[in-house]
Amino acid sequence: VQLQASGGGLVQAGGSLRLSCAASATTFNHYNMGWFRQAPGKEREFVAALGWSGIRKYYSDSVKGRFTISRDNAKNTVYLQMNSLKPEDTAAYYCAAGGAYRDYVLLPNEYGYWGQGTQVTVSS
Repeated sequence: VQLQASGGGLVQAGGSLRLSCAASATTFNHYNMGWFRQAPGKEREFVAALGWSGIRKYYSDSVKGRFTISRDNAKNTVYLQMNSLKPEDTAAYYCAAGGAYRDYVLLPNEYGYWGQGTQVTVSS
């Protein structure tokens, strides 16, 4: 599975962005999909995950209520809608696929496929 993330950019605090992650494989809908982020000098952290069934969603406490993960299996694409952005959301955002036929996949080492990252910068 090859993943291509897009949609990052520069936005003011309080603004919104929607990230997209397009997958190459038709087996996309067998995988749990996740978004992670990494700021300079920090470890990669979990942001959101969507179980393979497309029903169960999980969010980090720092983004809960502001970010929404969704998927369109017909388009082999997963999205991350980010609202009420804060300067501390600034990071490179990565999509990932892993945990075939599983939900609740939250750790980076559980994901076998990664996109290249897209930069999100939130100005104050």
